Amino acid sequence: MSVQTVSPATQTTRGTARLLAAGVVAGPLFLAVWLVQAITRNGFDPTYHPLSLLSLGGLGWIQIASFVVTGALYVACAVGMRRALRGGRGGTWGPLLIGFQGIGLIVAGVCVTDAGAGFPPGTPGGPPAHVTWHGALHEVGYALTTLAWLAACFVYARRFAAQRQRGWVRACVAAPVAYLLLVAWPDLDSLSLRLVLATALSFGLTAALAVHVSRDGCRTSR
Repeated sequence: MSVQTVSPATQTTRGTARLLAAGVVAGPLFLAVWLVQAITRNGFDPTYHPLSLLSLGGLGWIQIASFVVTGALYVACAVGMRRALRGGRGGTWGPLLIGFQGIGLIVAGVCVTDAGAGFPPGTPGGPPAHVTWHGALHEVGYALTTLAWLAACFVYARRFAAQRQRGWVRACVAAPVAYLLLVAWPDLDSLSLRLVLATALSFGLTAALAVHVSRDGCRTSR
């Protein structure tokens, strides 16, 4: 009876593919957790309340865990990207920025936002009366996530331009433009939903990049 052996290179490639798969799972998981809570949490209005407010109240641990797990999945994806793209254009900064995207989510989860806008129920309407240290760090985490993703789009656009993959260049340019338009559109009544759409857009492109790297880059992993 013969025993099949797997070469170290093959094992590494499979491990890299698993790490990259984390970047595909992360976004849908985060959005699914938001959706379930948006329709089940008492007093939460998804058209009005920012999703970060779900970190508050008795069930706030669910959203906190969602932030942290999603962030950890993106850090794992970044490690996979680094393995697959090592030595290539954008092979350092691209994965590093995806990792910062994940770290920003972890910070935003651990450091919860301040109550406001009438949520949790019983909280006065309007913005918080004062900003706590953890509320400020929550915003820092959000800013880090956003800026890291925008910068990653630029890095990968340059990589694809050098490879003459014009479709990917257009995607890496169009996605951040659409993101910024969604966030900056001057309509406060729809801001919360637009932020969710912008988040879904950023997660979607990161997932697409992870799939592309997995198909195109894992064969060069060592």
